[in-house]
Amino acid sequence: MTLQDCDLLLRCATILTVDPERRVIEDGWIAIVGDRIADIGTGAPPRAGTIIDRPGMIALPGLIDAHSHAGHGLVRAAGDADGELWFRICEDIYAGVGTPDFWYAEQRLAQLERLMGGVTTAVSLLGGGSDVMRTDAPDAGDAHCRATRESGLRTIMAVGPGRLPFPKVFGPDRTAVSFERQMAVSAELIARHDDVLGRRTGVALILPVYTRAHLDTDGAEIRRMSSVVRQMQDTTGVLLTQDGHRSGSIALARDLGLLSPRAALGHSVDLTEEDIAALRETGASVIHNPSAIMSIIGRCPVPELVEAGVTVCLGSDAGAPDRGFDMFRHMAQAMHYHRRHFRDPAVLPDGKALELCTIDAASALGLADDIGSIEAGKKADIILVDGRKPHLWPPVMPLNRITHFASAADVDTVVVDGEVLMENRAPRRVDQAQILDEAEHQADIAFAASGHAASRWEAPDAWRHARRSTSAYRPAGDDD
Repeated sequence: MTLQDCDLLLRCATILTVDPERRVIEDGWIAIVGDRIADIGTGAPPRAGTIIDRPGMIALPGLIDAHSHAGHGLVRAAGDADGELWFRICEDIYAGVGTPDFWYAEQRLAQLERLMGGVTTAVSLLGGGSDVMRTDAPDAGDAHCRATRESGLRTIMAVGPGRLPFPKVFGPDRTAVSFERQMAVSAELIARHDDVLGRRTGVALILPVYTRAHLDTDGAEIRRMSSVVRQMQDTTGVLLTQDGHRSGSIALARDLGLLSPRAALGHSVDLTEEDIAALRETGASVIHNPSAIMSIIGRCPVPELVEAGVTVCLGSDAGAPDRGFDMFRHMAQAMHYHRRHFRDPAVLPDGKALELCTIDAASALGLADDIGSIEAGKKADIILVDGRKPHLWPPVMPLNRITHFASAADVDTVVVDGEVLMENRAPRRVDQAQILDEAEHQADIAFAASGHAASRWEAPDAWRHARRSTSAYRPAGDDD
């Protein structure tokens, strides 16, 4: 090339590459051609069409959130810690009154929050609560993917059937929907949208977690459904994810034929020795959600799994009821969570925490050849964190600063596929004010239509007391 050597050049104070050598490059540059990283170095940079020169910035791979839920952004905090009410709200809105406009507005809001927090790739289950998957028709999934494409970020939308018994009931007219119908819609959505490295709209399959007790009553049907889901996964090549494993259910998933290196299992608390053996045998990965309620009622043994050779990554578990998409928060929480368990500050070092939401997450999703680290040839998914802030100063030990002290609010610049989506915390593709206004409007509509408008208040027992009198989050087998 004679006029320029690259399309986009990023210059910054420090580059945390998370490459195979785990290089930390000071006063470096990243050259981007098209949607790929062309080179990384120090000293005199190549010529470029566009230069972003930010001396105080720390460059990282785009962060990856391997487990979250669509819908949750518009039901944030509803029920005010009343777990039974929270699950009713999710079911009534997600399976009932949630329109395509609801799902579109929610995904736009979620993508805005991810963008401003440096999350460039996320797995998003099309629903939540008690395994409510909005796959009675493709319109909710279509709306979700349309918002993903508009944002410029990558999302892997997980779709599949709900939990037994069938038929499930959807919509204000309470239409009965079979397992077969939900699988047909899932196949349609895969065919339309599964292109995470191209159009940035990946699709995955999901099947509810079942236990040995479920086999006592519905064993034949669970085995049949598992076979259908695995066959569709093998045919399409998509990821399989599950939400809420615990206490022997991973070993059962292996026995049902669901596990492979293309399976990523959410939460995974209180695991048995057989569960861990099943993970090692099959190559399936675990998604740890340290900020989730399920991590209060049980523990995902992350250090033990890593030492056993199992791939582990991080997930936010979405923007509700009491958390968000800030992966910096989840990194810090993961470190403190496991260090407190072992009473040992050497557990889960800073670098491993960052790996959990970069290269390890990319591996779990089958995308490590393209994302998860800053390396020549990989997709140019890069974020710049503003290190010139009081809580990130002095400018030493960048890994420690990022994992212990940074937050989503410190993300300054986001690049995906070589496209600058945000600079100086100003989104380029989307209108922040319009997204917020429409999200508020659609949430108001959904809560009024579902009869849950009164659930959006804060109870007086949040003050002065050591414990709340409202009902606690329900513990048995639930993940949200």
